[in-house]
Amino acid sequence: MRFDLPDEKKLTHEMVVPIRWGDMDAMGHVNNTIYFRYMEIVRLDWLFKACGAMPDANGDGFVIVNAFANFHLQLAFPGDTLVKHYVANAGRSSFDTFLTIERTDEPGRIYSSGGAKTVCLNFGTGRSVPLPDKLRALIA
Repeated sequence: MRFDLPDEKKLTHEMVVPIRWGDMDAMGHVNNTIYFRYMEIVRLDWLFKACGAMPDANGDGFVIVNAFANFHLQLAFPGDTLVKHYVANAGRSSFDTFLTIERTDEPGRIYSSGGAKTVCLNFGTGRSVPLPDKLRALIA
């Protein structure tokens, strides 16, 4: 089953993530779990640096409630990836993130695509809270 990324999404961030030797598995390609790591690196870089949404164990922060990845082509060492981060569907306390992964030496050729639903949560109560105004403005 393949999950398609929506046509209507907003590009909010992109970042180069190197492919490390240790990302490879015994079959000579990047292990499937590592694609999720690349997506996490870029999603957190956007949240923390671009949005200033640093987590607070005693306050509000963000959690992922689901995630998916489509594996279109196999990545292999050496090389660098360009991971593009998109957002869509801002709700009261959640929004969707979508990401694409390509190699920097093959621009536009998508190796993987995926996404996640992100929820703003109060860690003390364990309940969702409204998205911060600054973040909502970046997503809109």
